[in-house]
Amino acid sequence: MPPVSLPAPLPVSVSAEARLAYVLRHFRLAYPGAPLVAIGHAGIQPQVEAAELDAGFFDAAAPYPAPPHWREWRGRQVPFFFDQPDAPLLVLREGKAYISADIISAAFYLLSGWQEYFSTERDQHGRFPYAASVQKQYGFVTLPVVNYYFDVLRAAVEHVSGQPLKPRRWGPQLASFAAFISHDVDNLYSAWKAPAKTALRNGNLWDFGRKLWQHFTTSDAWDNLEQVQAAVSLYEAKSTFFFLPNNKVGITGTPNADYSLRQKVIEQQIRALYATGSEVAIHGSTSTSGDSVNLVLETSAVREILNQPFDSQLPFGNRFHYLKWEPMVTPFVLECIPFDYDTTLGFPEHFGFRHSYCQPYYPFSFHESRSCTFLEIPLNVMDATLHHPNYLQLAPAEILPALRPMFAEIKRFGGVASVLWHNQNFDPANKQNGPRQFHEIMAHLQAEGAAFRTGRDIWQEFTDAGETLNP
Repeated sequence: MPPVSLPAPLPVSVSAEARLAYVLRHFRLAYPGAPLVAIGHAGIQPQVEAAELDAGFFDAAAPYPAPPHWREWRGRQVPFFFDQPDAPLLVLREGKAYISADIISAAFYLLSGWQEYFSTERDQHGRFPYAASVQKQYGFVTLPVVNYYFDVLRAAVEHVSGQPLKPRRWGPQLASFAAFISHDVDNLYSAWKAPAKTALRNGNLWDFGRKLWQHFTTSDAWDNLEQVQAAVSLYEAKSTFFFLPNNKVGITGTPNADYSLRQKVIEQQIRALYATGSEVAIHGSTSTSGDSVNLVLETSAVREILNQPFDSQLPFGNRFHYLKWEPMVTPFVLECIPFDYDTTLGFPEHFGFRHSYCQPYYPFSFHESRSCTFLEIPLNVMDATLHHPNYLQLAPAEILPALRPMFAEIKRFGGVASVLWHNQNFDPANKQNGPRQFHEIMAHLQAEGAAFRTGRDIWQEFTDAGETLNP
């Protein structure tokens, strides 16, 4: 199916006050306990003043601003949108700090996903494509640019307040960053299919028959959830399993699960995972990112297995199948359920930071000009991204070296390294993005001091810190 284009969205009104409130909320989440100094553009006479350079950009519906200017900050070349490059980036005076780039507008632009909302570009699965993003155009997908903007703001606030600001810490050990390990359970019984098809295509009927016999007489290599849990526990970690409640092919021909939640063996596996400390969440099927009715039914099916009523107060999360997300609709769908957190937002085509931010955040509701009520734990890296004919095709030895700089950025700013490894890629036959590459990543994260946290843990740490769900 070829890429599609959506009709151009109607302009929305997002006031300067709403943009400032959204940005400052997330700055204070990034630096809990930051002193409440006045921050903003010159019109409010703040102690920390950012230049106002958006020139009416947010009054229209253009998806892209003028190209950024690159400045050095903390040893990195950082792209600054809405900038005046001839002025020093940060000027400190007694009781006052001036930032010559409009980091309020730039941070709002990237963190809110403005480009996705107003772009009409979509790929064959209806997703905003990496190829259409500013991250791809200017080459900064692995740089958490908004965190660098906040770091400029941190330096300014520390100057005017005289108080040091500390980034968020994670878990009981107050680790400098967190790792969120998850598994989308799309297939449990299909490991035999690809080699069987290859044998049949090559005319090797004996081998085809052997594969078929093995399928009916032995366990499938992908029916391995207990082994996945054991692999994660080697690092004294718990992970999150996202189960796909729909086993029918989607209306666009996209496959869903190869199993049914109604199977007793599946119910038993889910309950066993949950009873031994793993988190269980929902993997919303291909159409549900735009369909709240079916998402309610799918959510109820998973929670019923866990003996949780639909209105249970236990935190519950979601990731959409195929990372489907339509910014004009999906936030509304997630708030209808309502979910506590989502973890869909990553580019399938490239590891990194889809909204240029390495920490959890509250997506922006353009229809209501406010923060959404659910927390987004952005997805940084997916196994399929690393080696897939349509994506990066990294060699096995290239994977960890490619990811290390991104993990270092996350650690620098107290963020969350979100790693998705499908259960089917724990198959020992997979030598490209399989169990060995998973263990290399886990060992690296452990050696770097990550606190392994489930999605539920991450959500809980935000709310326990006194963060409300109101904008």
